[in-house]
Amino acid sequence: MLAYLIFIFNAFLVILNSALCSVAICLIAVFKVLLPTARFKAKATEVANKVMWLWATVNAKILALVNRVEWDVQGGENLKKEGWYLLISNHLSWTDIVVLCCVFKDRIPMPKFFLKQQLLYVPFIGMACWALDMPFMRRYSREYLIRNPHKRGQDLATTRRSCAKFKHTPTTVVNYVEGTRFTKEKQRKSRVGYQYLLQPKSGGIAYTLAAMGDQFESIIDVTLAYPENTDKPFKDILMGRMNKIVVRVNVLPVDERVLGDYFNDKPYKRQFQQWLGDVWQEKDQLLQDIHK
Repeated sequence: MLAYLIFIFNAFLVILNSALCSVAICLIAVFKVLLPTARFKAKATEVANKVMWLWATVNAKILALVNRVEWDVQGGENLKKEGWYLLISNHLSWTDIVVLCCVFKDRIPMPKFFLKQQLLYVPFIGMACWALDMPFMRRYSREYLIRNPHKRGQDLATTRRSCAKFKHTPTTVVNYVEGTRFTKEKQRKSRVGYQYLLQPKSGGIAYTLAAMGDQFESIIDVTLAYPENTDKPFKDILMGRMNKIVVRVNVLPVDERVLGDYFNDKPYKRQFQQWLGDVWQEKDQLLQDIHK
């Protein structure tokens, strides 16, 4: 009974914090629209990013009230707040967003997530993410493009328009390469041979690199694990039951293996998919070691 009361209390505080910060960011966005120059607009974006930093900091404090978490974070010591990064990660739960923001909020620019178009309509959160210039994507399937060839290339155009906003302000762009949250059921159906991961999807990260590859200083490869709370980590952290969070950070170079014409150069596309597959194979082995 006590755990459920804690859950309600924490959920209320997190929702309240999210609502207040979202309203503040939206007000900044309205003010930003009225500003006359790109320089002033960039300053407004900096202020909005600081509100997001405050959101992450308050969330960390709220969840620390009832969770005695053992944080095991390794790697990424040379990252900096003034850089441009592409961050890729496995995806387990809504907890991942909170964890990434808590771990990296003082080490790199506040993360900007690629979001599904439907999230734009979530009260408070959708408008705040729009105000923070987070890209909202409407991805088209191969079958849809066959039926509607005039839509071909619009994904890349949308990505480039979104990423153009990041060129003047240090930014971390986050891509969950699997495209969905990991579950044991999804893992069984995928039949890809990974024990703790789903098949990585190269298209999304390729779009981002095509739009901003020459600007990224590094690729931050993050591996997340909740080894004692594997089934429902988000519920567990709100109920005060989270025991251990493991974060491994591997900084990868932006070199010829990830820079190229993914959409028109088939040999490069195969090379890129091989590179991503190697990264994911190493990540799965790392997760096996963590869970042992």
